[in-house]
Amino acid sequence: MRIELVTGDITERNVDAVVNAANSSLLGGGGVDGAIHAAAGPELLEACRRLRRTSLPAGLPTGAAVATPGFRLPARWVIHTVGPDARAGQTDPALLASAFTSSLDVAAELGAASVAFPAISGGVYGWPADDVARIGIHAVRNHPQPPQRVEFVLFGSPMAEVFRAALGRADGG
Repeated sequence: MRIELVTGDITERNVDAVVNAANSSLLGGGGVDGAIHAAAGPELLEACRRLRRTSLPAGLPTGAAVATPGFRLPARWVIHTVGPDARAGQTDPALLASAFTSSLDVAAELGAASVAFPAISGGVYGWPADDVARIGIHAVRNHPQPPQRVEFVLFGSPMAEVFRAALGRADGG
């Protein structure tokens, strides 16, 4: 399994699955969620509405994950996960780890060989970047069925530097 750090736009990644840092409604939002919904097209919103009408009437719980097709994205699938909101008091690291692990579980079920992750909960949900990087890298490294390639696609250089440092520490450097 190979981990890559990329600074850029997750909606442009040529991977089997992109992970969407969604909210529990699955109906779009800001940041990564809004960008993925915009790039995937209106079909993604309809697929998410279908999930809400059927298997997820109360929404997607924090730490859980579910997949939809990628529609107009280069990625075949979108794996939606809800990270914990530190600003709302959700500060248990196990919840954040679960968002990464559940996404990897879904990726394994799909047979996805390559997955792109954003910095789940590292934006408006207020988690410290160091924690997001450490927990995300640990979850990927310790997953029993990791994809062949994982990209952490980070929107800006400061977040990329934090992930680069965390990856170096995880590699013993």
